[in-house]
Amino acid sequence: MNSAPEEHWVAADGGIGLHAWVYRPTPADGGAPVITMAHGFAGLKHQGLAPFAERFARAGFVVIVHDHRGYGLSGGWPRGEIDPWQQVRDWRRVITYLQELDGVDPGRVGIWGTSFAGGHALVLGGSDRRIKAVVAQVPAISGYEQARQRVTTAEWLSRQQRYDDDDAAQMHGAEPGRVAVNSTDPAEPAVYHDADWDAADQAFEQMYPLPPGLAGDKKVTVRSMLNAQTYDAGPWAERVSPTPLLMIIGVKDSVIDPDLQRAAFARAGEPKQLAAYDGTHFGAYTEHLEFTAGSAEKWFTRHLIVLTEDSMPAVTARRSRHPGRRRGSGGRQCPGRAGWNRRR
Repeated sequence: MNSAPEEHWVAADGGIGLHAWVYRPTPADGGAPVITMAHGFAGLKHQGLAPFAERFARAGFVVIVHDHRGYGLSGGWPRGEIDPWQQVRDWRRVITYLQELDGVDPGRVGIWGTSFAGGHALVLGGSDRRIKAVVAQVPAISGYEQARQRVTTAEWLSRQQRYDDDDAAQMHGAEPGRVAVNSTDPAEPAVYHDADWDAADQAFEQMYPLPPGLAGDKKVTVRSMLNAQTYDAGPWAERVSPTPLLMIIGVKDSVIDPDLQRAAFARAGEPKQLAAYDGTHFGAYTEHLEFTAGSAEKWFTRHLIVLTEDSMPAVTARRSRHPGRRRGSGGRQCPGRAGWNRRR
């Protein structure tokens, strides 16, 4: 594997540039299978995704990891806005982009999503047949059910009022309201009030320090809460087949109910596999990393490299129709960053 990833910019809707890393295996013989990766709710690729990407590259995959719009170095305004369906559309564009990368076999594409983006992996795995293998790690299943489980009826009603007030304020010219992603203070408005999240946040700051300028304020727009609440990725699990699906869950997950994940997995068709570890949501990136990354590597290797008999219906190799292939980007122009800089 090359020591440092290439930096790429992917042109997305609205003139937005999505910042991405591309890892390549060594030796890079050409025609390698490719894995596309993205982080979850309010996550940056700097926060725990490099160990997965590096491992996959060592196993012989080209890997592209992008930040969602409004996050990291990717363009987009307002910052901290989470729109799941826009993120899905952007991810489709990344898949289109990676198929034109030099050294990639466009007929062997795998997708890896974690947490909120694990839900996106189910949606894309069930709707985009360019994808030939899916890994959904601790995936979001039902925004509504997850939100209802986290809050009391009084807080639920308070949230609905907050959405209405924020919408009215924006109609009259106000900036989008913002709330904390997580808080241990029950009186502070936040998407989550989760002790495991707080502990993981502190651990991540030590393990995966962010570059200067990317730390942010750990807040999202109020509208992001409503967007997440109305997003249900679960029904797409049963639409992934015949593409092979690996779902990885933490049995002590307090962020996303493992029972919701098991139910979605039960509805999914073959070929599929459930891999469970005895840990929390964020343990997938830390103490259980060997299990989670190792399980994903084996799945992708089985279905994108070994091409065993049961994966053959879901893997149809083809050559690119594009006469020009995108080569390594030593410094590609960002197609939308100047725009969001003006709005910061």
